[in-house]
Amino acid sequence: MNSRTRRSGAWTAARNGSRRRRLPLRLLLPTLLLAVLMAMLMLRGYVHSEILADHRVRSEAATGKVPGSVLDGGPVIDTRAGHPDGLRVPDHRLVLTFDDGPDPTWTPRVLDVLRKHHAHAVFFVTGTMTSRYPELVRRMVREGHEVGLHTFNHPDLSYQSAGRIDWELSQTQLAITGAAGIRTSLFRPPYSSSADAMDDRSWPVTRYVGGRGYITVVNDIDSEDWRKPGVDAIVSRATPVGGKGAIVLMHDSGGDRHQTVRALDRLLPELKARGYRFDNLTEALNAPSAHTPVTGPGLWKARAWIFLVQASERITDALAVCLAVVGGLVIARFVLMFLLSGAHARRVRRPGFRWGRPVTEPVSVLVPAYNEAKCIENTVRSLTASEHPIEVLVVDDGSSDGTADIVEAMGLPGVRVVRQANAGKPAALNRGIAHARHDLIVMMDGDTVFEPSTVRELVQPFGDPRVGAVAGNAKVGNRDSLIGAWQHIEYVMGFNLDRRMYDILRCMPTIPGAVGAFRRSALRRVGGMSDDTLAEDTDITMALHRDGWRVVYAEKARAWTEAPESVQQLWSQRYRWSYGTMQAIWKHRGALLDRGPSGRFGRVGLPLVSLFMVVAPLLAPLIDVFLLYGVVFGPAQKTIAAWLGVLAVQAVCAAYAFRLDRERMTHLVSLPLQQILYRQLMYVVLLQSWITALTGGRLRWQKLRRTGVVEAPVAPPMPQQRTHDGSDDRRPVA
Repeated sequence: MNSRTRRSGAWTAARNGSRRRRLPLRLLLPTLLLAVLMAMLMLRGYVHSEILADHRVRSEAATGKVPGSVLDGGPVIDTRAGHPDGLRVPDHRLVLTFDDGPDPTWTPRVLDVLRKHHAHAVFFVTGTMTSRYPELVRRMVREGHEVGLHTFNHPDLSYQSAGRIDWELSQTQLAITGAAGIRTSLFRPPYSSSADAMDDRSWPVTRYVGGRGYITVVNDIDSEDWRKPGVDAIVSRATPVGGKGAIVLMHDSGGDRHQTVRALDRLLPELKARGYRFDNLTEALNAPSAHTPVTGPGLWKARAWIFLVQASERITDALAVCLAVVGGLVIARFVLMFLLSGAHARRVRRPGFRWGRPVTEPVSVLVPAYNEAKCIENTVRSLTASEHPIEVLVVDDGSSDGTADIVEAMGLPGVRVVRQANAGKPAALNRGIAHARHDLIVMMDGDTVFEPSTVRELVQPFGDPRVGAVAGNAKVGNRDSLIGAWQHIEYVMGFNLDRRMYDILRCMPTIPGAVGAFRRSALRRVGGMSDDTLAEDTDITMALHRDGWRVVYAEKARAWTEAPESVQQLWSQRYRWSYGTMQAIWKHRGALLDRGPSGRFGRVGLPLVSLFMVVAPLLAPLIDVFLLYGVVFGPAQKTIAAWLGVLAVQAVCAAYAFRLDRERMTHLVSLPLQQILYRQLMYVVLLQSWITALTGGRLRWQKLRRTGVVEAPVAPPMPQQRTHDGSDDRRPVA
């Protein structure tokens, strides 16, 4: 082989490998969505001082290193030229300064009072508040006020490194530029006071900031409005003595400032009557403006920052609303399940309860099978042990592993095999219906086994002529692994408890493919099984509701199914289920506007199914997202306590479901881990289904690998004996 051929082959292999390594869109979009969500939460935490905030405050220190010109000088400290100058405001000039804003409640009121009295002021804003409320900073500049830096999230800079100080200054400037299109040279350090209070800890910061081009502005008079001493006290403290000029410290944020607003409305006219002027700082000092317009890339970068912060605010606000929605849905679902599932159990278990006349007529059992060689023998043998007269039709859907041959070789009476080219499960079921000899038809999966009493219990509700279909009690047979135990909890708590609730509400959305029964006449009226969706069981159930038939739940009709044993198989199955459910909801959306039984299902069943099976599971991970955020950046103890409360509610609901189903409680030990890990997997699956639906993707049937571990009972069951925990000890599982 020549070198060119080798290079060509290597290039082709590399190109093919890169194609194989490319992340599929259905995985890329959830990953990007999660990354964006986390970035927005982190940004929100940063601008709310929940991340990187430092609330330490130093006590007073010595003043030996502070120049006397600063200690004895004015409140305007300029060190930009290398030597400190302390400037004072001329007599009868008052510079009102407001710290810690802008605040969405109090800053507009302060601005209104200033405009009312034709006064200017200086607002020392924080970067966090400016980023969140940029429109208020724009208004300050537009109305002639000056803006100064008060750091980004208000740390004591004497604790901070030079790099952190630069970060605080640059981020605050970025926010001010994004809000108002300017830069400012005014700076006030947090926790500052008058010039004579400068000490050996704060002076190096003032000198360093001056080297970065900033003028440090402290105050002559502290109104102490933050103490809320009353309007009279604020006015008194803010009034200079003897007509002297002054810089007055006030606040427009940080709490209730109604006293500040009222005091300001009194102070301005009173001092104006004494000959005072209320200017911004550079006006009072007759100096050039502290504001410099910003253009070009710097302005666009700053505007991008404001846009991202505003987006994070809106996204997190929306997430908070979604969290409230999912909390309400979860509580509503739990309440409904507790009340209605209990009512269902009491109704069907009361002495003498009957659906109608006993149903003894023969039943056709359809078993659609595609490559079920490992399971089909157990399935068929479980049916031959049935206590109810049945015929069994195994519809082989083009299997390539000899499934049909295995059934034929068994030579069991009453068992027939119908072969067809591979056409999908709906086509196989329709073929079975066409070959069935009886009016009552039971459908099951090729990997499921029935108990001897299953068919008999499943068809008894047909004693009521209004019943068109019956859902059985599907149980996980291979529950001994962790992933099997999680699915077992889901089946008992999420599926069977829901079916009790939906039975009472008369809007059950799904007859499980593992164990369900139908009237042939009902199937014929709705056109049989459809391949319009990937969830043909949900599709046919909704069609029966719309046709006016009742769909009920038979708790004693137990079927043992083999659940997926790997994450990949579980993903494939639930992806198909969730996507198929969405397809079915969309297909039957017209029921919302119908009248009669179809309209009742459309206005009751479809909203409940959409909320509880699509919206709530999609939003449920927000509980865990906010849990993680709260533990890392928020009040960890309160957050953990809230999450434990949610988990306790779920545990109570799960225990109640297990008690109704007479299941052992031992599997609930894995419930906390299931809520943390399993729910996230289901969330990603559901999100992927949404993305597939929105992008117009098509999903094909995917065959799951079976092991055949679920076996039929080898002998007729003995009379049931309750164990000490009230569970049914019969489990046909190898």
